[in-house]
Amino acid sequence: MADTPTSRMVHPFGDVPRQTPKQFLYSGNSQHHCHPYQSASDTHVVPQHRYTMRSHSPDATSEDHETHKQYTLDSSAASGCSRHDSPSSQSVHAGSGSPVSHEDSHSGSTNGNGSPVSTSCVTEDPTDLKQKLKDLEAVMLGTDPEIPNSLEISIADQLSLEPEEWKHMMSMPGGNLKELLIACARAVEHNNSYAIDLMIPELRKMVSVSGEPLERLGAYMVEGLVARLAASGSSIYKALKCKEPRSSDLLSYMHFLYEACPYFKFGYMSANGAIAEAVKGEDRIHIIDFHIAQGAQWISPLQALAARPGGPPFVRITGIDDSVSAYARGGGLELVGRRLSHIAGLYNVPFQFDAVAISSSEVEEGHLGIVPGEAVAVNFTLELHHVPDETVSTANHRDRLLRLVKGLSPKVLTLVEQESNTNTAPFAQRFAETLDYYTAIFESIDLALPRDDRERINIEQHCLAREIVNLVACEGEERVERHEVFGKWKARLMMAGFRPSPLSALVNATIKTLLQSYSPDYKLAERDGVLYLGWKNRPLIVSSAWH
Repeated sequence: MADTPTSRMVHPFGDVPRQTPKQFLYSGNSQHHCHPYQSASDTHVVPQHRYTMRSHSPDATSEDHETHKQYTLDSSAASGCSRHDSPSSQSVHAGSGSPVSHEDSHSGSTNGNGSPVSTSCVTEDPTDLKQKLKDLEAVMLGTDPEIPNSLEISIADQLSLEPEEWKHMMSMPGGNLKELLIACARAVEHNNSYAIDLMIPELRKMVSVSGEPLERLGAYMVEGLVARLAASGSSIYKALKCKEPRSSDLLSYMHFLYEACPYFKFGYMSANGAIAEAVKGEDRIHIIDFHIAQGAQWISPLQALAARPGGPPFVRITGIDDSVSAYARGGGLELVGRRLSHIAGLYNVPFQFDAVAISSSEVEEGHLGIVPGEAVAVNFTLELHHVPDETVSTANHRDRLLRLVKGLSPKVLTLVEQESNTNTAPFAQRFAETLDYYTAIFESIDLALPRDDRERINIEQHCLAREIVNLVACEGEERVERHEVFGKWKARLMMAGFRPSPLSALVNATIKTLLQSYSPDYKLAERDGVLYLGWKNRPLIVSSAWH
């Protein structure tokens, strides 16, 4: 982002190419709320947009000769159960966490045939892992709980296969990796150590961080299963011996992910558009951003407000964030404040930045410095699913926070969240949902970055793997990735006293124009003023506004 003002017109939602988009229709079948896409018959195929990613790390040049090696999951794949600050977690979940050297990040070991050897960041001794698994009090539960997933049901009977039958099925050419992963998750759920001992070693032969999308995702899913078993309850993740990249490299990985896929741009632009419409004509604006991360979301709105007829309004931004994001930034919230103050000064926008360096669940009204006469806008972009609800603590900070915000009488509340049901689902169902959701994410990344590209491997390991392993390995307060589908968010918001504020046709058109720069497999759907962004037939991100 340039640090000098420009005379060209600034779009209130960010800069996008001026193109005429194609419309995708929302399916009105309420029984399929997770698949709101129906492509129009005249869908225009847009040429695929590819990105060339260059490493920002100082030693990237010296390692270019290793680009075409096969990589396997190693000790840098995931760590801890804390949130990783990626644009998703902004993240950007990330979610809902520096660079290690590439020598640490990628295994160079090979077996006798010269093939890479997969290693785990959970246990360094396979014999130790086997012993841990056998030491579990492994008794099958009487009757499997009914899980509304046809794929899980179809493989449920496979847990009783004899050893030779298991080995035969797993060695068959073109074996179904997805079914085996879910079968293993069910075995883990029921402490079936016999099936686990058979499946984990076989699954590790089938996954690779440089393979097909499902093979890459499978590497992290298997790692999560092993972490769950090795830790055995409250000590989950204590066995992990993983490294984080340096903050500067982590920031570059997050930037690559932001550019490679439209998910975070979609969230920022739709929220910015809703806020711009809600505060139109206001002289004093107070934006409260839960999990402000780098603060880059607010540069375009400041530029747009500077061009307002009659002069720009006074703008105050309260940025809320915790120490996890501070690591990714390389410093505290004062860095964000200085950056935004500099941008506002360039465009002559009266500006004030207030830092609240705590987690969202700790926020009280006194932290927000509400001033009478200011038009309040509250932003939750990929953050509220990190706030624990009633299933984690009787304090139920998720609903408490919504009630607190409603008491501020905001002009608008913007909510951007992943469309996934992982909060209260039983483990096997949560595992299957995570597998389905992130398969779509990994497939979309596949279009932007080559499979043997180190940057793609780093992006997936440091920006996505931690979310995945947290979903699989952790429970209770340690599981911070707790997504809900839009229907549940809607119920929570309405119980807190909010009512929908449909996103306008202008916001819709702006997002459609953005997507023209990406693959036609990205689908945009609108239903009742709510925007869904998905990959093919799988909705992934939902944006809505409330008052």
